[in-house]
Amino acid sequence: MSAKRIFILNGHPAESSLSKAISEAYAEAAVAAGHDVRTKHLHEFEFDAVYGFSVYNENKPFEPSLEAFQADIEWSEHVVLAAPMWWGGLPAKLKGLIDRTFLAGWAFDTRKLKMGMPTPMLGGRTARAFVTSDTPNFLFGLLYKRALFRQLKGQIFHFVGIKPLKLTHFSPASHADRDRTGPWIAMAANLGGKGI
Repeated sequence: MSAKRIFILNGHPAESSLSKAISEAYAEAAVAAGHDVRTKHLHEFEFDAVYGFSVYNENKPFEPSLEAFQADIEWSEHVVLAAPMWWGGLPAKLKGLIDRTFLAGWAFDTRKLKMGMPTPMLGGRTARAFVTSDTPNFLFGLLYKRALFRQLKGQIFHFVGIKPLKLTHFSPASHADRDRTGPWIAMAANLGGKGI
């Protein structure tokens, strides 16, 4: 197995979280296996999460956190995201990070269309997303058709060329004790050691 450049984003906006524990377990195992790893925590990012424009040719100047985030994506060969599902979607600050940085001209090209869709610009990278929620997995599929997974895969990662995206769902996560979260963290470490 060859070493990879892996960028890990803990996408939980709080300083302490299960997403952070998952991210750190993955990172430690990946480093121990010889991978080159960069880890960032969303709670440390300082930026205005509101895009604020209706067109792509007007953009706010990037704060240093956003410049560093784009540089980490460009550097990476494999992207790892750990985040909770809140109200069926991503936390507002994480969604704002995507809104502000995954822009036309960097993440996708609206001037070159394929079957009416913009051309992805971040190809050559793979990804893994760890999603925690309170909704049990079978109900997530039965009631909600795994809507967040479809958004993450089809409308975010694959849309910009980062694929395949492999998804891991841990639930129910609120008030989960160590007996429940321990195997989840061990799974993240196992995947980190493999760089997948």
